[in-house]
Amino acid sequence: MPLHWSYIILPAAICLLSLILAGCFYHQLPAEVACHFELDGSPDQWLSREVTMAWVLGPQFLFSLLGGAIVWGTARLSTLFRQTEAARAKPQTALLFIGNIVALPQLIVCFAMVDIFSYNLYQTHLLPMWIFLLIIFGLATVGLGLFFALIIFRARRRVIPPED
Repeated sequence: MPLHWSYIILPAAICLLSLILAGCFYHQLPAEVACHFELDGSPDQWLSREVTMAWVLGPQFLFSLLGGAIVWGTARLSTLFRQTEAARAKPQTALLFIGNIVALPQLIVCFAMVDIFSYNLYQTHLLPMWIFLLIIFGLATVGLGLFFALIIFRARRRVIPPED
């Protein structure tokens, strides 16, 4: 099964966006960056801007590589286990889902990075992290529910009636 960029487009796009944002804001950040905050939004831990960049960009690269490795490994395993013509599931759909699902934690890390930049440059938070997490997890739950409902709907539609 050939690999397509669409299988990991979201992780690659978020990684690239994070890299661009980090490049744009790196020189504007102070030497000591507030990187951890109390519930009221006040900073309680500081790191150098180089270490902060490593902490926010490292996971982005790791998640992108993880998505690519999962898709590559799954595609290689699919050659060992061939589907029959009667199979209802398409492996391309599964690869598209599996490869792009790692974009969820990447999105959270990207928001944390932007929030750190916002606080250190403008002394304001975009949104409390817990509210952002509720929004992301709520949207992910709705999206997964719709995805599985679509799968169930398609599977029921393709059921062949028994022959008499």
